[in-house]
Amino acid sequence: MNATIARYTTSSVTSKDGTTIGYRQLGHGPGVVLLHGAMESASSHIALAELLADAFTVYLPDRRGRGMSGPYPEHYSVRNDIEDMDALLIRTGAHFVFGVSSGAIIWLQAALALPTIQRAALFEPPLLAGGSASSALLRRYDDEIAQGKVAAALVTGMKVARLGPPIFNLIPRSVLERLTQTMLVSADKKAGAGDVTVRMLAPTLHYDFELVLESENALETFRSIRAEVLLLGGGKSPSFLKASLDALERVLPSAKRIEFAGLAHSASGNPDDPMAGRGADPERVAVELRRFFA
Repeated sequence: MNATIARYTTSSVTSKDGTTIGYRQLGHGPGVVLLHGAMESASSHIALAELLADAFTVYLPDRRGRGMSGPYPEHYSVRNDIEDMDALLIRTGAHFVFGVSSGAIIWLQAALALPTIQRAALFEPPLLAGGSASSALLRRYDDEIAQGKVAAALVTGMKVARLGPPIFNLIPRSVLERLTQTMLVSADKKAGAGDVTVRMLAPTLHYDFELVLESENALETFRSIRAEVLLLGGGKSPSFLKASLDALERVLPSAKRIEFAGLAHSASGNPDDPMAGRGADPERVAVELRRFFA
């Protein structure tokens, strides 16, 4: 299967609290909403959308704080995300959803509240248990963002998320910060008009961490989900993400599960995305989504 460059249109919906949620749309057929994860935006899965566009109408929303969408509220909770997606599902008439990482957590929570969701494909929602996230690191990340130390904050964020390779913990922090700063400068130079850069995305990590913490120990509530569920993961992903899928498989015994050998957490992203890189293979992910949503 090869992606064909499909033109997309942009539009927006208004969430319950009046916030604008912008989205891209391409293709034709039954509606599928692709929801990105942390450090991503609507454009992060455009390659995957193009692979689905011949059979589905694909919607790519920007979550709050990104691209075409409005800001997060002062007192944020996952309820805001659910209301955002509810507005989009009502507008588009879509019943199929796909979410990556924190985006998958949003769909898990939304599937409890929104009967319009009939099928949900979830790529490695990071469900934590027992206080797995370090509150000290989270405070450090917030402080670094407040001080404008974006490279330092991103290094801290990677340590909180535990998504870096094992060698990440062996490299001196000063070296990691210099490498991250070089990446930020390079990404800024390459960015086109309207692009959502890594630097712009950095502050949104705060809300992804909040989302994960809010969903901590919520596993048993997902037994009430009535939508069909497909659990997806990478063979090279960190063990805590595999454990999250194991736990979901136990509470959702009818869910199907697929593991992509040789791929990791960034499998569904654009191959040219600096945050996904060589670990992306949207073509393999598209094959399974086409089968699940057919």
